[in-house]
Amino acid sequence: MGVGLLPLFRRFVPPLFPPKAVEWPRRVCEAFLTLGHQALSERDRWPLWLPVALGTGIAIYFALPFEPLPAWAGIAAATTAACIVGVWGNDNAALRIVLSLLAATSLGFAIARLRTEIVAAPVLTQRLGPVGIDGRVEQSELHGKGIRIVLGDLRSRRFTAGSTPARVRISVRAQTVLPQPGSWVHVTAILMPPPSPAAPGAYDFGRTAYFLRLGGVGYAFGRPTPIGTAGQPAFWDRISLLVEALRARMTERIHSVLPGSTGGIASALITGNRSAISDQDEQALRDAGLAHVLAIAGLHMALVGLGLFWVVRALLAAIPYLALRYPIKKWAAAAALASTAFYLMISGATSASTRAFVMLAMMLLAILLDRPALSMRSLALAATIILFLGPESLIEPGFQMSFAAVMSLIAIAEWEASRTSRDIGLAPPSFAHVRRYLRGIAMTSLVGSIATIPFAIYHFDRATHYAVLGNLLAMPVMGFVVMPAAAISVVLMPFGLDAWPLRILGWGVEFMLLIGRWVSSLPGAVSVMPAWPVGALALVSLGGLWIGLWRRRWRWLGIVPFAMGIGIAYSTPQPDLLIGRDGVTVALRVRDGSLKLFRAAKDSYSADEWLKRDGEDRTSDDAVATRADGVSCDALGCIASTRSGLKIADVLRPEALSEDCASADIVVSAVRVRDDCKGPKIVVDSLDVARGNGFAIWFTPTLRSQTVEQERGRRPWSAQPSRPQYRRIRPTSLP
Repeated sequence: MGVGLLPLFRRFVPPLFPPKAVEWPRRVCEAFLTLGHQALSERDRWPLWLPVALGTGIAIYFALPFEPLPAWAGIAAATTAACIVGVWGNDNAALRIVLSLLAATSLGFAIARLRTEIVAAPVLTQRLGPVGIDGRVEQSELHGKGIRIVLGDLRSRRFTAGSTPARVRISVRAQTVLPQPGSWVHVTAILMPPPSPAAPGAYDFGRTAYFLRLGGVGYAFGRPTPIGTAGQPAFWDRISLLVEALRARMTERIHSVLPGSTGGIASALITGNRSAISDQDEQALRDAGLAHVLAIAGLHMALVGLGLFWVVRALLAAIPYLALRYPIKKWAAAAALASTAFYLMISGATSASTRAFVMLAMMLLAILLDRPALSMRSLALAATIILFLGPESLIEPGFQMSFAAVMSLIAIAEWEASRTSRDIGLAPPSFAHVRRYLRGIAMTSLVGSIATIPFAIYHFDRATHYAVLGNLLAMPVMGFVVMPAAAISVVLMPFGLDAWPLRILGWGVEFMLLIGRWVSSLPGAVSVMPAWPVGALALVSLGGLWIGLWRRRWRWLGIVPFAMGIGIAYSTPQPDLLIGRDGVTVALRVRDGSLKLFRAAKDSYSADEWLKRDGEDRTSDDAVATRADGVSCDALGCIASTRSGLKIADVLRPEALSEDCASADIVVSAVRVRDDCKGPKIVVDSLDVARGNGFAIWFTPTLRSQTVEQERGRRPWSAQPSRPQYRRIRPTSLP
């Protein structure tokens, strides 16, 4: 590790240079060696960084502005193999860890590229329909006032060979019965490509849809019509459909007893189906710090698995013949493992539930094998398994927030264990169990909330402040009423005896909803924050990992990248002008610094996303500019003046083009613009919008623009238009 480097430095370097010249290099050398000693003293923590390196390789793949050739995956795999060979038989600890990290990083890149190739399927490039489609129902759920179905194995005359999507998702607005997964239906629908982000850097549903093999989304005319079976699925597809059918029947049964949001939350806790939860109730729970209740994760798995472990062991212990002759603790662990595996299956096996299952399974297996369980290593193993099975999980908010919260909780638990081990032998205080329970809830809520705040801001542009209060009030109900009732209802459901357990479950859910609504209504419960750039989140994540994975004092060096990330997040300017995918929805940062729409938004989803990412808790209906904002509109378009003195023309009719091209600095036109519009610094017309899928323009410090497709890059999940030549859009310094 270079232990002899400093003596050599002190012996040979000073005679050659003046003392002041070598002081700074000497201190750098000493600091480097100190870090090396710290790393050597925590060799048992080195393996925890391998999943981090694996995720780094995956992140590099997704960050590329182009799709790498398949040969790149082969090169990365070869690099991994070479590094593994280099690790074997090498006694240099520093070189071994460097090669191991490089191997994991290369492997992450390779599996991400391979995963993209495996899930590749045709994606619609333009609107299609009305079109008649025959397909097999793969998923069905309640959605708004209707239902939403995912169809696979599609058949239609409008699909040509090689262009048929693997799956499409269709919303059915008419009231109808949920079709069972595995059944075949005919539907007449309008299909569209998966939507692109609302602005550069916003949530990319198209990328999510690509890895779900959704080649199109749309809406149906009328109801789906059942038809005869058009083909038999493969073996594993049949297994998947059977599981989906079971989940659908369980969800339907829950909703038959518990209607509305109460049933939606109950089904979210049991089958992972959140479709029937109203937006208001989901927002209330999120703002109260109770969003984790809706995502099946560690809390749910622990209550189900460890609860059953305790019950089975207690029942077996009540029979002396069994308790004295057989390993009832192992029997209880096996029963808990089987029950949590079933729970994982019916819950949809999300990244959060898979992570929780792996960690709990390792603890139960440790009981079966008479070995201790290592919590942080269990977390690392869970992350590795999830990233191997689905590398795209890395960029999902559920994965990031789940692992950030659990890693922070484990780090605090490790610190707490080392601190309280010195207090063994002291008399327990009064009401020790109650105090420990409440303190555990408060600490869990506080640590989990702090750990997930950066990810909540990045993905949802919101931060909650009363999570500790919400969890102190709701978690006893969750632990002692809701989850036990849910477990009992699942056990009794095959016998038709689940009505009363479900009603008890509903009472507990309604009480939690009351808590969520009250806490979220308190003053200052939520802060809406401006959107963060991805670089800021990467630095904050690195700092959090450094603090959480190491144990010694050098862990606090993680504050440096953490602070750098926060600084970048709040120093990065937000766009001053945003142009929607329709070319008509336009928003401008007006004189008071707020974002205002030129007119009522035609694309209200994009407009609402812009406001949310700008840190404003308003809807697009409340953000239309007036003359007081420096914006005036008529039938031909709008004219606006900015804080920096720029004149912007938003053109709706071709009659206004010549005048606006002569006087405006920026022209946004819903119609095609001829090449003779040379006066403005930036011209964006309908063709530019179609190619770029929306624009963001910054006025300071340099007049510049970026399109959604430029930010996405030329990837399989992007629109991949022909490369536009934006000759009328050039970086320009403001006067």
